[in-house]
Amino acid sequence: MTTAEHVTSKTVDVYLASPRGFCAGVVLAVDIVELALEKYGAPVYVKHQIVHNPIVVAETERKGAITVEQVTEVPEGSVVVFSAHGSPPSDYEEAERRNLTVIDATCPLVKRVHNEAKKYAREGKKIILVGHRGHQEVIGSTGQTDMTLIDEREGIDVPEFENDPEVAVLTQTTLSVRDTAAAIDKITDKYPNAMVRNDICYATTNRQQAASQLAEVVELVLVIGAQNSSNCNRLKEVAESYGVESYLINGPKELEKSWFKGITRVGITSGASTPESSVAAVIKAIDPKNVIHIGQGDENITFRLPKELESAQERSGVHTGARR
Repeated sequence: MTTAEHVTSKTVDVYLASPRGFCAGVVLAVDIVELALEKYGAPVYVKHQIVHNPIVVAETERKGAITVEQVTEVPEGSVVVFSAHGSPPSDYEEAERRNLTVIDATCPLVKRVHNEAKKYAREGKKIILVGHRGHQEVIGSTGQTDMTLIDEREGIDVPEFENDPEVAVLTQTTLSVRDTAAAIDKITDKYPNAMVRNDICYATTNRQQAASQLAEVVELVLVIGAQNSSNCNRLKEVAESYGVESYLINGPKELEKSWFKGITRVGITSGASTPESSVAAVIKAIDPKNVIHIGQGDENITFRLPKELESAQERSGVHTGARR
């Protein structure tokens, strides 16, 4: 279908989750790229997608950003922004070898996990990270120090440590709250004195709670966002856990009329990297009778820009924290 078509012709009500969409960490990361472009000029290189959403990435690239997957792809002496997901120390070391100007857009809540890992390593604790193998955030976190990764999708195989060491448990910030709790329960069954730092972030938790509320009152849930977004996939899983048919779509072109047959109540939410314009476009295509808001409401959280970009912010008038 095209974005001009309506799939329901005012036969359904849309229940719209709140909070949804951009979290403070994503707003910060996008603002950092824009302000870096203003301060240094194009091109500014971005190591990995700045956030996991193709619309956001395309918009930064339209303004002059160039996305790469390896620091070695960045020309020597250039400016590079490290993505919101966090990077391992080896990336910073390579950037130094290449004489790059590094601007760190790592979400502060991910950075906290990095700092915890290094702290517990200095204290001699064995570290277990609950996370999804191969995700960029996990690559960054496991690069901080030695640790054991448990990916609950592969089964929860708790390691056997010798000599009864102290154990610290960290988590990826964008996991399923329920699945992570189950993994932590199994770890603490074996290591009851483990130091557990459940690092699932406020935005992930709040959006999953709102998705649960949606699933209790609707017949269909649409999660707006990218297929490679961890938090978007977790929202879809939350809705499915209630037995509600759910789809993860980037925008209205992916809607199918067959989904709405016999449906009168549709729930919509979006991941923490999804721009609000994508949500609005889907609602317009559905053309509902009513839009009913559900959930605890918007979050009021902001993160501070890196010092090197504060002057650029003052000139530009960009204010971090607003939903886009």
